[in-house]
Amino acid sequence: MRLLFVGDVMGRAGRNAIAEHLPRLKRALKPDFVAVNGENAAHGAGITEKICQEILDCGADVVTGGNHSWDQKEALSYIEREPRLLRPANFPAGTPGRGTGVFEGRRGTKVLVMNLMGRLFMDPLDDPFALADRELTKHRLGQTVHAAIVDFHAEATSEKMAMGHYLDGRVSMCVGTHTHVPTSDVMILDGGTAYQSDAGMTGDYNSVIGMTKEAPVARFTKKLPTERLGPATGEATLCGLYMETDGRTGLATRVEPVRVGGRLAETIPAV
Repeated sequence: MRLLFVGDVMGRAGRNAIAEHLPRLKRALKPDFVAVNGENAAHGAGITEKICQEILDCGADVVTGGNHSWDQKEALSYIEREPRLLRPANFPAGTPGRGTGVFEGRRGTKVLVMNLMGRLFMDPLDDPFALADRELTKHRLGQTVHAAIVDFHAEATSEKMAMGHYLDGRVSMCVGTHTHVPTSDVMILDGGTAYQSDAGMTGDYNSVIGMTKEAPVARFTKKLPTERLGPATGEATLCGLYMETDGRTGLATRVEPVRVGGRLAETIPAV
């Protein structure tokens, strides 16, 4: 199988990059399944029904979330109606929506997607490691599902790396989101799981993690209240991770970063 994961979509610039580049990437890479993190898609904070549908219409099979999942209040009701929109699975019981799902890819393949959120320097949610264990007792890679993707939305690279090694050999891909900068540690772990500490954002990199530069710089230098942060609006880079799996085991056989457009050096895997 071929799978494509796209990092945090940041505001209108990120949405424009999805509209411009995702259909082209699908034609070039011919992925069997596409996952996109959309938790910053609505002006940098949350997602709306209209924006989620736009991302799905551009070719995403599932849209994952994170700590900003509820910033747009309409998401609380919309997520109950749209099974392709996920939020972190380790929110407390009774939270609207779902954090995992088995979705159909090309040629009838079944793909497990699990959205988890870290706890270091984040909101104190339920244990993501224990929740991953519970889900993987129900869905076994290479048996009940052909592939399994984990979007681990976390602040600390140590927690992300620990999750990658904890899940190694049990999922196809464990990729980090949230910090909005693509890391260079793309690799296949010992047990066959593709890993990257952070896929990077899909947004304008002439910014401070996607926000216009002036207000964040002033906050750091003057330690005074500033104008409200807003997403940068220049040309965006689509960042993500491309993976190929073994058809029998569902484990990774190839993994490469993806960067298209904007200010970052472009890299598109050859297929």
